[in-house]
This record gives sequence, structure tokens and C-alpha cells, in this order.
Amino acid sequence: MFSNLLESKPQKPRTTGSTVMSVVFHTAVIVFAINATLQATQEKEQVEEKIDFVEVKKDEPPPPKPPPQEAPPPPQSFQVLTAPVDIPNVLPDIDLTAKLTNEADFSGKGVQSATAVVAAAPTGDQPYFEFMVEKPVAEASNTSRPRYPDILKSAGVEGQVVAQFVVDTLGRIEPGSFKVLSTTHALFEAAVRSAVSGMRFIPAEVGDKRVRQLVQQPFVFAIAK
Repeated sequence: MFSNLLESKPQKPRTTGSTVMSVVFHTAVIVFAINATLQATQEKEQVEEKIDFVEVKKDEPPPPKPPPQEAPPPPQSFQVLTAPVDIPNVLPDIDLTAKLTNEADFSGKGVQSATAVVAAAPTGDQPYFEFMVEKPVAEASNTSRPRYPDILKSAGVEGQVVAQFVVDTLGRIEPGSFKVLSTTHALFEAAVRSAVSGMRFIPAEVGDKRVRQLVQQPFVFAIAK
């Protein structure tokens, strides 16, 4: 149709300066758009942030103190003591010649008097103890004594045997009641056991009656010097 082509306006070639300006402009636009988007997102998150409120409990007031209770009245069978009004300021006279203590109070046997009460008798077949009798068992003059073992005496060995036994109303040791509580040597114990049958005692008494008494007696083996 057209035998002749229409020529458009010739385009000018771009220079280096215009290209740099275009790159800088578009870069600035992109950075601005990114910053604007980030700022809008942060503001949205801050707006949507949920705030929780915690309710603080108030201190409860302390409970009221109970009214003071009145002291109960004293029993009718007792008398309320009142402090004396006049207090003496003079010490009473003290007899320095009188004894402070009585030895009979610490003997374990009591003091005999018109109204003295005798200790109750042991029940069953039990013997009396020393603190229960008025006259305790005493060693008779004709009693036999343990013989010092020759071998221990020659060696200069001394010792002791503590024995327990019951003395009957005839002043003899009851068979089967003898018992060794402690000994320092077996030969000392054997010497005491061999002399048991010949030992004689004065029986214990309660009132005017002879009674059986449990005795604990030491037998000492000592060399005279």
C-alpha cells in the first residue's frame, strides 16, 4: 500500500550521566518503599500488641483480737493468800550451838520412837533387806574365815571377794543362796566357798523376832605388813 516508509523521529543515544541518575532515582524509590512498608508493619504490631492487666490483691485487715478472758475464781476449798503489809526487817536469832542435821535421818533405818512404823514384811519367801530390819546381821565370834591361798600369799598377791547370801534365823547361810558378785582371783573365790559351811552369824531382828536377811559382804585378802 505504501510505497514510501514513514520515518519516525530519530532517538538520541543515552549518555552515561543520565543512566547513573536513573539508577540512583529508582534505588531511592525502592529504599523509600521498603522503609515505609517496615514502619507500617511495626506500627501495626504495636497497635495489635495485647496488654494484660494483673489485679493486685489488697492486704486483708488483721482479725480483731479476742477480748481478754477473766481469770477463773479460786476454788472454794482454798484460800487466796495476800502479801503481808508489814514486812519484818530483823532476822530471827540463830542458835549456832545446835546441830544442823541429825545423823539418824541419814542412816536408812529411821528413828525408833513410841509411834515408830516397822517396814512392811517382804511378800512370799523373800528375805528382809538391811534397811528393813531393826538389828541387821552381825558376824559371830566363832565363825570360820576363808583361808588365804598359800600360792597367792607367797607371791604377795592381795585381793577381794564380794559375796551375797541369805542368813537364816539360826545364823547360818542358807544352802543355794550363796553367790559371788565379784572377785579378783579364782583362788580367792574358792577359799571363800570352802569356808561358807562353817560361817556363823547373829540373825537379824525385827522387834523381838528373828528374821531372814539378805547380806552382801566383802572378804578382803591382805598381807599384814
